[in-house]
Amino acid sequence: MARDLNKVSIIGRLGADPEFRYTAAGTPVATFRVATSRQWRDPNGHLHEETEWFHVVAWNRLAEICHQYLSRGARVYIEGRLQTRTWEDAQSGQQRSRVEVIAQDMILLESRESRSDDPP
Repeated sequence: MARDLNKVSIIGRLGADPEFRYTAAGTPVATFRVATSRQWRDPNGHLHEETEWFHVVAWNRLAEICHQYLSRGARVYIEGRLQTRTWEDAQSGQQRSRVEVIAQDMILLESRESRSDDPP
């Protein structure tokens, strides 16, 4: 029997502080975006860089941990699964969708404060 796998691992930096809230049922949820960059040289030797942004959603205790420890500029490792969320835009009435990383694990690799050149 074949088994499917939906797993993603990213290392990058937060573009902003996580947004934290509770659902109507009282479940904690944190959302944030993580930027990953890759560099390459073209045949002429010119350096190029490309940044990819990932929407990340953390639930329950992991959401609380992300809210407590993550901030803009922090470097993180996120492991989770991809999920497509679909909704109707309230203003236009159009169907919208977004692929999100549903976080299952998070490791803070470097906080914004640890990168500061200023002495404490």
